[in-house]
Amino acid sequence: QVQLVESGGRLVQAGGSLRLSCAASARTFSTYIMAWFRQAPGKEREFVVLIDWNGRTTNYADSVKGRFTISRDNAKNTVWLQMNSLKPEDTAVYYCAASAVGRTTQASYAYWGQGTQVTVSA
Repeated sequence: QVQLVESGGRLVQAGGSLRLSCAASARTFSTYIMAWFRQAPGKEREFVVLIDWNGRTTNYADSVKGRFTISRDNAKNTVWLQMNSLKPEDTAVYYCAASAVGRTTQASYAYWGQGTQVTVSA
């Protein structure tokens, strides 16, 4: 069982930066592939980025490549999402998720956090 708690979401102006955090409870955190998804108002939840067990492999959605960076520290049971050059279309609830198999589909992720709201004003 893995419990995930996101934090760091807030209102920010376009062009600004935010760093989201996801703290995990599992002792086996290092065995999970971690990802961020997001859900904008009126839209389906979408994949943003994932990172593998040791942080060497990442996979970004095209919409965030070059602007967002995912990282993790297994000693701290934490994964971060650094978001730069934010755009109004990045406004969404951002969810942290954990998976044993690590794909870009939601169904691959058994554990989810409650989400943190990111709002980017124009």
